[in-house]
Amino acid sequence: MNAIGEGSILAKDLTTDKVRARPKAKNPVKICDTTFRDSHQCTLATRMRIEDIERMAPEMNRCGFYSMEVWGGATFDVAHRFLGEDPWDRPRKLKKLMPDTPLQMLLRGQNLVAYRNHPDDLVDAFVEQAADVGIDIFRVFDAVNDERNHERAAMAIKKCGKHYQGAICYSLTQPRMGGPIFNLEYYSNKALILQDMGADSICIKDQAGLISPYDVYELIKALKENLKVPVELHTHYTTGMGSMSILKAIEAGVDIVDTALSPFALRSSQPAIEPLVVALYSTNRDTGLDIEQLFKCAQMLEQIAPRYKDFLDSSAMSVIDTGALVHQIPGGMTTNLVAQLKQMNALDRLAEVRQETARVRAEFGYPPLVTPTSQIVGVQAVQNVLLGRYKLVSNEAREYVYGGYGKPPAQIAPEIQKAILKNKEPITCRPADLLEPELDKAKEESKEFAKNIQDVLIYALYPTTGARFLKYKYGIDKTIPDDWKPPYAPDTLKEANGENELVARVKANKLKEN
Repeated sequence: MNAIGEGSILAKDLTTDKVRARPKAKNPVKICDTTFRDSHQCTLATRMRIEDIERMAPEMNRCGFYSMEVWGGATFDVAHRFLGEDPWDRPRKLKKLMPDTPLQMLLRGQNLVAYRNHPDDLVDAFVEQAADVGIDIFRVFDAVNDERNHERAAMAIKKCGKHYQGAICYSLTQPRMGGPIFNLEYYSNKALILQDMGADSICIKDQAGLISPYDVYELIKALKENLKVPVELHTHYTTGMGSMSILKAIEAGVDIVDTALSPFALRSSQPAIEPLVVALYSTNRDTGLDIEQLFKCAQMLEQIAPRYKDFLDSSAMSVIDTGALVHQIPGGMTTNLVAQLKQMNALDRLAEVRQETARVRAEFGYPPLVTPTSQIVGVQAVQNVLLGRYKLVSNEAREYVYGGYGKPPAQIAPEIQKAILKNKEPITCRPADLLEPELDKAKEESKEFAKNIQDVLIYALYPTTGARFLKYKYGIDKTIPDDWKPPYAPDTLKEANGENELVARVKANKLKEN
C-alpha cells in the first residue's frame, strides 16, 4: 500500500545499544538539513552569525546529511546589511569545515538572491562565483513558476558542473489541492518541463506549509511514476501539517525531505529531524542517522540561542498559525502586512486587508505568495484598502502586470491590467530578454571600493547597502552603521546571558534595590 515497509530488524528487537549498529535500510530517505539557512531565516529573521555557524560546522559534518542548505534566500542580503559580514565568506568557510557534506543554496531564478530580475550577465557571473566558493546544489525557483526564469540559471549551473534542482512553488486556490489551476496536472506538467530543461532533481517547495498529508501523498506518487530524477519535499511547519506531510511523502516514495534541528524547527520553519529519525527506525526508509549526534548538535544550538531570542516571535502562545489554513497568507507576509498597517495607524483594518489580499491575488493571476510576489500583492492590498482600489499602484505591481516578473499561473484580469498599464501593451517574452547587461557598468561604478568580482556582485545586487558594506570592509568609511547594532543585529552571547540572569533574578524576587 505504501513505500514504508519493515527493515531487516524489527522495532521490538531494536534495543538502545543496537540503534547505532542497526543495518542500513534498503531505501533510506535522504535528509537536507536547513539549520544554517531557511530554519533561522524563518524563526530568527536570518540573524545567525557566521562565528556560531563555524563553531557547529564540524559536528554537523559528522551527521551524515544528504546535503545542508547554507546559503541563498535572504542570507546574502542580511549578512551584509545587518551583520556586517561578507556574504561570500559563509559558503567558502563552510566548504572547508564540512568537506563531507554537499552544500546547497536557494536561488530565486532570474532574481538571484535579490528582489528584481537581473540581466543574464549577472546571472552567469553569480552562479560561477557561487560554485567557486563551494555551492554544490542549486535549488532554483521562480515566484510565478515561469520556467523561462529558470533558463539562464540552469544553463550556468550545468556549465559549472553542479546540480540544478528545479523547484516548483506549491500554492492553492482552495483549501486542498485541486480546482482549475493548482491541481495534480499542473504540478506534474511543471515537473516534466523542468526535467526536460536538465533538472537533476525536482523539489516541491511548499513555502507556506499548505500541503496536506493526503495531497502530498497523491502528488509524490504521481511525480515518482512520471519522472526519472529524484524528488524532494520542502515544507514548513507554519500550519502544523509539516511532520504529517513529510511522513506521508515518505510513504509515497519521496527521495529527499527538508528538516531542521529541533531548536530551530517548527513554528514557521521546517519539521524537526530528531523525531523523524526515531519514527523511521526499523523500516525500509530508515534515515540511518545517529540520534545522539543530532542531539549533540541541537544542544550546541541551545547554547548560542540566547543571543537570538529577541528575533523569535513571541506575539502568540501558539507556535503554529492555523489562520493560514483559512486565509492562506504565509506567516512572513502577515508580519509585513501588520508592520505596514501599524505605520499608517490602521491595524484595525487587518481583516479587510486579508480579504483584499485574496482579491488582488486573483486579479493578478493567482501568483504563489512567495518573495517577491507576496510583497507585491500585500503592498497593493494595503493601498487598495486605505486609499481606494488601484488609486495608487506601486512600481513593482505595475512591472508585474506588465509581465516583468514572468507569466503568472492564470490570466491577469484584463480590466485591472488595462487600468494599471493604460495604453501600454504587456510583454509576452522572457522578461530578461529585455534587460541590458549590467556587469561592466557595475564594475565601473564600484571601482573605488570593489576589489574583485564578488565585491562587484554585492554592489550590483544591492547598490546602496552593498556599497556601504564594501566601503567599511576596506576601511574607506570606518563608521559602523546603526543597522549592524541591536536591535537590528543580535546581542553578544555575554549580553544576552546577562539579560536572562537579570530577568531570572526579578522573577525570583532577588533583585536588591540600591
